[in-house]
Amino acid sequence: MKNDKVVIPVGEDNEVSGVLSIPDGDVKKGVILAHGAGNDINQPMFVFLGDGLAQAGHLTLRFNFLYKEQGKKAPDSPEKLYQAWDGAYRFLSEHPVYSSKHIAAAGKSMGGRIASQMVAAGRLPVEQLIFLGYPLHAPGKKDKLRDQHLYGIRIPMRFFAGTRDQLCDLELLRGVLSRLAAPWDLEVIKGGDHSFNVPRSIGTGLQEISGRILEKALVWLGE
Repeated sequence: MKNDKVVIPVGEDNEVSGVLSIPDGDVKKGVILAHGAGNDINQPMFVFLGDGLAQAGHLTLRFNFLYKEQGKKAPDSPEKLYQAWDGAYRFLSEHPVYSSKHIAAAGKSMGGRIASQMVAAGRLPVEQLIFLGYPLHAPGKKDKLRDQHLYGIRIPMRFFAGTRDQLCDLELLRGVLSRLAAPWDLEVIKGGDHSFNVPRSIGTGLQEISGRILEKALVWLGE
């Protein structure tokens, strides 16, 4: 497995950085990883997942959204976020190492939400969705769920959620999942917050949790 730093065209006149993790042997699927609002492609769990997916045979691309590339703190407008996902999908689907459409989209929080909105709108033709902490609602605003577009999705979805996630009440999430039209799976991280950090008393480190997420994701991608 090797990592190549790449440049991904976005829109008509922008570009963002990415890391393409290339398996040593035959490629099974393509996987695109999108970061959350407060991090970027160098977030430790993303690096771990990118490497692990590639070592298991998946060509994996992680990319920055434009605002991170420009050193800004506030996320871009939805359209610019969509354009970054468009660019990442085009880059991977047309890459000579893997010119195929068998691609899964995975995202941390905002990155996953944007991907799911695009899938629901028919704008991102991936085959599977992985959510690493879906932001179902803003902190303290459980009466305003970000769920309506999820009911229009028809591809399989895999949710990873922590029991202490302030942006995703588990009971509310289970209620949403029960109404989905598409196949879905839920993996609960005991004690995990929105970033899957857990209290020391549980005795599980982030590296172990990352390994568990990778293991479950690999099994699910192969189904």
